[in-house]
Amino acid sequence: MGRATAARDVALGAALVVVASIVVCPASSVAAQTPPVEATTDAPHGTSAPAGASAAVSGGSDTAPAAQSDFDVRQKELDRRGADNNYRYAVAQHNCYSTFFVNHCLNKARDQMRAVQADIRKEQLALDDEQRAVRAQQRDQQAALKRAQDEADAPQRAADEARNQETYEEKQRQHALDEAQRAAEAPQRAANAAAFEQKQQQHAVDQARRGPDAAQKAANQAAYDKKQADFQRQLDEARREGQQKAVERQEKAQRFEQKQEDAARHKADVDERQRQAAEKAQQKQQDQLKQQQGQQQSQ
Repeated sequence: MGRATAARDVALGAALVVVASIVVCPASSVAAQTPPVEATTDAPHGTSAPAGASAAVSGGSDTAPAAQSDFDVRQKELDRRGADNNYRYAVAQHNCYSTFFVNHCLNKARDQMRAVQADIRKEQLALDDEQRAVRAQQRDQQAALKRAQDEADAPQRAADEARNQETYEEKQRQHALDEAQRAAEAPQRAANAAAFEQKQQQHAVDQARRGPDAAQKAANQAAYDKKQADFQRQLDEARREGQQKAVERQEKAQRFEQKQEDAARHKADVDERQRQAAEKAQQKQQDQLKQQQGQQQSQ
């Protein structure tokens, strides 16, 4: 008799530990870890919640907080029922050790617990499906808002692109005018250089007429030659710099045109991908609507 009492006390302690651990854990994890049951014999609670959740989903974004509140209330109720079911099962296990047919009593208590547990799991799965549907609808609404925003911003983007194109064309016209002006001034610059050279030559002639001595003539000639060499060197450097700058301007213009072409191709690619994405999203939304309508008709 003492051994039987000790066994019952040990079983009761283990059962209470199990109940405490189940109460602490979320009901969703308990439902996920519950093994499947071959048949259910007890269904104390109905499953009319999916209709309410469907109405909440169809209410749009304004009813999303209310739907979430309803989900929270139902989840708390499922958690409470799960904890209560496990507690009643632990109590039934404890009471079975006071009966003559202990194993039969334990099997019956386990069957009752599993039946209620299966019903709770069924309602938990339905609740999870409804929450997923609401979240999917919210994602679709956000995507629709994003598309609407993009469509609303399209005129501004087009205006910006037109303004950028006009700025580019204006710069091209100004560049062409600068090139034409430099080409028009080239003869004048050549005439100025020729006049300067003639003036230098005339100065040398005047110096020769004034009759300086040989040393002075040599010094003057050396100075003149040096000036001429310096002038020629500066003139050559200016020409080289001008040619180099012209080549650089041409290369910059070509790179700019290449960038514009690349930008145009990139824009065309982006527009095409956006169009394809919009078509896919629209097709997906239509499929989801058809699927929901089919589910509603089947219900």
